[in-house]
Amino acid sequence: MNNEENKILAHRQHVKYFMRFLNVLPSSLSSHDTTRVTIAYFSVSGLDVLGSITSISLDLQSRIIEWLYQLQVEPNKENGDMSACGFQGSSTINIDFESGNNHYRCGHLAMTYTGLCILLTLGDDLSRLNRKALIEGVKALQTEEGNFSATLSGCESDMRFVYCAACISYILNDWSGFNVERATDYIIKSIGYDYGIAQCPELESHGGTTFCALATLSLTDQLNKLTEYQIERLKRWLLFRQIDGYQGRPNKPVDTCYSFWVGASLKILDSLQLSNYANNRNYVYETQDCVVGGFSKWPDTCTDPMHTYLGLAGLSLIGENGLLEIVPTLNISKRAHDHLKALHEKWDSES
Repeated sequence: MNNEENKILAHRQHVKYFMRFLNVLPSSLSSHDTTRVTIAYFSVSGLDVLGSITSISLDLQSRIIEWLYQLQVEPNKENGDMSACGFQGSSTINIDFESGNNHYRCGHLAMTYTGLCILLTLGDDLSRLNRKALIEGVKALQTEEGNFSATLSGCESDMRFVYCAACISYILNDWSGFNVERATDYIIKSIGYDYGIAQCPELESHGGTTFCALATLSLTDQLNKLTEYQIERLKRWLLFRQIDGYQGRPNKPVDTCYSFWVGASLKILDSLQLSNYANNRNYVYETQDCVVGGFSKWPDTCTDPMHTYLGLAGLSLIGENGLLEIVPTLNISKRAHDHLKALHEKWDSES
């Protein structure tokens, strides 16, 4: 829809939209069952950014928290090995270690990151986390090149999981499982000829992985490892991704999610104000469904939780009325981040 009425945030519809995903998932998402934690993350964080976290009843909040802790992989009972520790994406492959079929009983970095974000957003005190085991699980996944694999059971390793590992380490306030020097070197080697940042060295620059790299450098206090020239050229590359909304790569269509990925990258570099807020806002609102709620990837296509949350997060970055402030590096609200900082102070006082 492209009309003036659609340029107003359909707040009530979006709240109902996210609540539906926290109660009953449509059959179209059955293929995503093993990553159900990410769907919960988009929904809970979306409600938070809308300032409607209280729409989740205390009972449902408690059940979500209990469900997440059931997905925490504990150290091996026989030998104490912590390399598999983390959060799984759902109970689909939540196999007991004692069954003998435990090859897939291991954490996944993206699920650990999003699981921790949900717990913070719901105000949990993280007291039931095995923080040491989670950090050992992160440490086991870093490669010699400096990047991270997602899981011990074998999968791709790239910039996405470098970011997830950095977020986990930041949230747990423990960098002992994250080799900062090696990860920074990997990021710098992944800078392309156009000064965007790729998944891996010598691949194509991409808006999503540029965000992952910049957020990691910010969280690890390593942004100063980029030269002034590299930063200025990277700003240029990011700003050139805007048409009305943002595209992820040159010669690709714009997409709602890049309002966050590219917008947050510019925010980290203190350059978002150089973009055209009005054009970005207009594009994101063109993808809004005012009837059932949600935002889609492109106008007049089906909405989904990821694009709905990232669309809202992108609007938050440019100061849209009715939305809470986002902390771009962690992709959680400032409210949740303030709760995290209070926990860090508590942990420091206890150590």
